[in-house]
Amino acid sequence: MGGKGFCRTAPLSALQPGRNAPVVRRVDSGGKIDHPQFEGRERATMGRVYITVVGGSRAGERALRLAEDVGRLVAQRGGVLVTGGKGGVMEAACRGAREAGGLTVGILPGESRDEANPYVDVALPTGMGNARNALTVLAGDAVIVVGGEAGTLSEVGLALAYGKPVIALRPSGGVAELLAGKRIGPYAVEEADTPEEAVSKAFELAVRARKTLSQGGRW
Repeated sequence: MGGKGFCRTAPLSALQPGRNAPVVRRVDSGGKIDHPQFEGRERATMGRVYITVVGGSRAGERALRLAEDVGRLVAQRGGVLVTGGKGGVMEAACRGAREAGGLTVGILPGESRDEANPYVDVALPTGMGNARNALTVLAGDAVIVVGGEAGTLSEVGLALAYGKPVIALRPSGGVAELLAGKRIGPYAVEEADTPEEAVSKAFELAVRARKTLSQGGRW
């Protein structure tokens, strides 16, 4: 079955879309995804920048608008958007990315893909509850914080502990406003005043962090 022409056809547990999402139809033995968003492009996902957006499942209109802008900008730069896959900031960011033609990944706390918001392309149920926060931040090359409450605070702490660059979008309020520009021991939380600045910093720091890690160092 491992021959050169072998294709694994959907459904694949790691490549299932959320409700109403475009279908990832198959992955061939070379790792290429048959997906309408990627026709004519290489599917070398290791070369793409993954940006995790964290924030509350409940958020005000301003934070939601900013999250949607962040998601859109990530997609426009060719990045993969990673979130916790649920509502609030997560859904707004996914909506922005999806409408800009990007790929969205939702790392879900429960055991069913059905809990993903309708803008998640790749829904990954973990059955881990809030412990899935570790996976959400590990999946990104950098983390952008939009608003947020206690759960978001835990994600920031985990991201810093794992050596991920963290950028807090100050005007979104909540945890982002609280931590923007602050140092936590040896770790710094970068600050941004606009979605454009947040995404620009995230990509710059993600690329720098990847280079450092490839050379055996730690960001």
